[in-house]
Amino acid sequence: MKVAVLALDGVFDSGISAVLDVLHTANALRGQLAGAVPPAFDISTVGVRRHIRTGLGHRIDTEPAVAAEDAALLVLPALVERRPAALLEAVASPAHRSARRLLAAARERRTPLASSCTGTFLLAESGVLDGLRATTSWWLAPVFRDRYRRVTLEETRMVTTSDGVTTAGAAFSHLDLALSVVGTRSPALADLVRHYLVVDDRPSQAAYMIPGAMARHEPLVAAFEQWVRARIDGPLSIAEAARDLGVSERTLQRTLARTLGCSPIRLVQDLRVEQAEHLLRTTGLPLAAVARRVGYESPGPLRTLLRRRPGAGRRPLRP
Repeated sequence: MKVAVLALDGVFDSGISAVLDVLHTANALRGQLAGAVPPAFDISTVGVRRHIRTGLGHRIDTEPAVAAEDAALLVLPALVERRPAALLEAVASPAHRSARRLLAAARERRTPLASSCTGTFLLAESGVLDGLRATTSWWLAPVFRDRYRRVTLEETRMVTTSDGVTTAGAAFSHLDLALSVVGTRSPALADLVRHYLVVDDRPSQAAYMIPGAMARHEPLVAAFEQWVRARIDGPLSIAEAARDLGVSERTLQRTLARTLGCSPIRLVQDLRVEQAEHLLRTTGLPLAAVARRVGYESPGPLRTLLRRRPGAGRRPLRP
């Protein structure tokens, strides 16, 4: 399987390293499998320039982009840009025009594509995600959803594949992305690589998401989040929240759906679970007392929400 890794100026150092390390580790370990040995990955690093500089200034020599034309997979590691506005400007800039054309041409040839974190923005800007499902860094989800409305965003997922395009979540999900590539060839080899590199199976970003960080993208959502936090220990009315914020209930619902992809009630639940997890980690309070502090009369509903959230409740839930 020929895999071309597209390295662009400003590439995220550990992102491209993770992809290359996992693939080369898979090549080194494949002989340890019992039974039929899967073919090796033929790995090349390609670029639209002969030399690029990573986000930390390291030089990478690349093969010409034409080397990707017969690849069985084209992987795009993330770009180092943590500011949403600057990221949107960068992926649409003339500096990445050649990369956008390269990605669009690969999609036209039906070459499978893969990317993670901010790289997903460049895929979307190239038009290759239109009509597909994708994921990206959870904290960039509101910006992505607002800009690329033809893409169905699933920001809680760690890795998502839709019609030959695989996307992954935040920065270190490059590991998950690369392991998913190995897994398409040999699930057993992917498990072996996972064990040697000590990488946990992380199917979801939900356990890492901070609702408040996502809410800041939209003033009304941020105001609603603060309104909820100020009253989190008691019963809440969405209609009352809308009145206090000076908008209609429908406007509040539509704004949250557009920004966060959820309802007001869901955000209230997420904020309550977030606060409950904090109390469970930092205090010796039993679950019943924690439930009362986050607005539940009994621990049952909170226990259910905690168990539904991947990675939540890392210590025993005492009644």
